[in-house]
Amino acid sequence: MAEALAGIIQRPGRSVLTMLGTVLGVGAFVAILGLTATASGQIGHQFTVLAATTVTITTSTTTDGADTGQSTGADETGEGTGLSDFPADADQRITRLNGAVAAGVWWPVNFNNVPIIGTSPTTQSGSSADIGSTTKVFAASPGLLPAIQALPTHGVLFDAFHDARGEPVCVIGRALSQRLGITQLDTQPALFINGTAFTVIGIIGDTAQLPEMLLGVIIPRGTAERFYGSPGSSGGAQMLIHTQLGAAKLIARQAPLALRPDNPAALAVVPPPDPHSLRDKVSTDLTGLFLVLATICLIIGTVGIANTTFVAVLERTGEIGLRRALGARSRHIASQFLAESVALGLLGGMLGTSLAVATVITVALVQGWTAILDPMTVAPAPFIGAATGLLAGLYPALRAARIEPQEALRR
Repeated sequence: MAEALAGIIQRPGRSVLTMLGTVLGVGAFVAILGLTATASGQIGHQFTVLAATTVTITTSTTTDGADTGQSTGADETGEGTGLSDFPADADQRITRLNGAVAAGVWWPVNFNNVPIIGTSPTTQSGSSADIGSTTKVFAASPGLLPAIQALPTHGVLFDAFHDARGEPVCVIGRALSQRLGITQLDTQPALFINGTAFTVIGIIGDTAQLPEMLLGVIIPRGTAERFYGSPGSSGGAQMLIHTQLGAAKLIARQAPLALRPDNPAALAVVPPPDPHSLRDKVSTDLTGLFLVLATICLIIGTVGIANTTFVAVLERTGEIGLRRALGARSRHIASQFLAESVALGLLGGMLGTSLAVATVITVALVQGWTAILDPMTVAPAPFIGAATGLLAGLYPALRAARIEPQEALRR
């Protein structure tokens, strides 16, 4: 070991360049696993807070011999005051379940033709003031806006009073309000949909779910049924439920029976996916991709150490011959060069591990995350560098061990 360290110190520039590949390879290995674990933990936390508290209920495409198109409280044409497969008091039925925070039914209003939407009753179809071709109208029960965690910036959100009376009111997103020039509600501005005036009572700035509603016009469910009828069978109506953390799977099991005790199979429930599965998938994808780069760096480091050790053998042929003449055996010569290559790999691995740990901690501090470093990843990393040096030095060491003293001294 003393001879090996002396050989490394005598050629510091070459030693540093030789270790560079190992530093990059081991550092990339530790940094990638650390950053992947840290990012996956953050993704898992965000996913748990948002998606894991959301349950979606849609109309089932097939039931046990039942026609899912039968509307609750609607006539044969689909017109009326009820929704197909969703009762009129769907919001209240769900919020009475333990663990449900808010729930609401919604669907995009289906017009026979492209609607004319503008701020004036005289808006012409296809004119610059007509936004009907680019703006959707959504019908929503009063519980939907709290369920998607809509944040009003101006005015108020419609409630059960507006829904029950079918009041011609609407709520719009901030982006749409800026496009229409509606920034204040003091003058009770109105939007005209096919000539019917809907008073804008609220502007929402953001939502946790269904961001497409920020670009549309939201009217109460009762109002949509009054003017445009029920969505009817397979009309796109669905329910979104916001639950307490950990209650989503329970609500997903109970909701169909609470909504349709006569035919729970008429509803299809989409529970949130398992956050552990998402975290594992993200970790696997990222790790598999970047570990290839780390492997390439380690291969480069192996070739670099092998090349340097082989050159050292050629340069020190006279020294090898002198050692053999003084009594050194082949195994002593092989051990010396193996010790040098292993020392180079070990030093490169230690330096790469230190840089990787510093990188992971720095990124976590900048992003405000919690750094996750698995000891089973960090601790063996320097020895991976040493193993790289060992493999790289095998051939040059065997080559040095086979040099005969007479031939070496003649050189």
